[in-house]
Amino acid sequence: MIVILCHKIVKIIFANSITILNNKITTFAETSFDMDFQVTFKINEKIFLRDPESSEVGKQIVKNAIDLIYQLGLEQFTFKKLAVEINSTEATIYRYFENKHRLLLYILNWYWCYMEFLVMLKLQNVADKKEKLRLVVELLTHELPESSGKFDYNKKYLNQIVITEGSKVYLVKEVSEINKGEVFKPYKDLCAKIAEVISEYNPAYKYPRSLSTTLIETSHHQQYFSAYLPRLTDATPTNKEEFTSQFLEDFLFKVLI
Repeated sequence: MIVILCHKIVKIIFANSITILNNKITTFAETSFDMDFQVTFKINEKIFLRDPESSEVGKQIVKNAIDLIYQLGLEQFTFKKLAVEINSTEATIYRYFENKHRLLLYILNWYWCYMEFLVMLKLQNVADKKEKLRLVVELLTHELPESSGKFDYNKKYLNQIVITEGSKVYLVKEVSEINKGEVFKPYKDLCAKIAEVISEYNPAYKYPRSLSTTLIETSHHQQYFSAYLPRLTDATPTNKEEFTSQFLEDFLFKVLI
């Protein structure tokens, strides 16, 4: 079990030795992702009314919400349908989240924290600067590693929600007001982390944060288009699975020449 406070890691227990302090991984005995691990992040309290991590019901709300949003899409997803899935009531769900937009924002905050953790984890023992960027592209364009556990989230579903629904948390008219609560900080921190890798590869490049954001958003768009609107891409039936990573890698290194 790994217990992590997002952006301030307070306690780590792992099957293999690992110590993380001040957002830096200092020791780790295994670099493969084919491991059984779980992570818990402390999400911004302004997103929820009651911390879902504080109770079994709250954990089930988030876990089943991911499954249901994946199956139905955000538009067709309702708290009434979620209540049926967890054998509870809408009133119970409303005690945790004000609305489904806030619930989606919670899910995406967890994802952004998790992605930053994976970037740190995967790059920790890599010295080659170009290989670091390749690994970042690989993380952005492939499904997340699975782990087991009663309350663990379905990473395949989570990845698809980020691709298909993720932009709906900030492409809203109220985004400036929502942003005052620093609820997008994990996303900004992920972008900053990738920007660091870009600057390490090419210190002279002037726009590392903009390029970082472009990589993340383009990875989502190209994966979505490849699956549903392939004529908007250069994906083919033979390269469909790897198209986005190939495209992004080609784009990235040509920009950073």
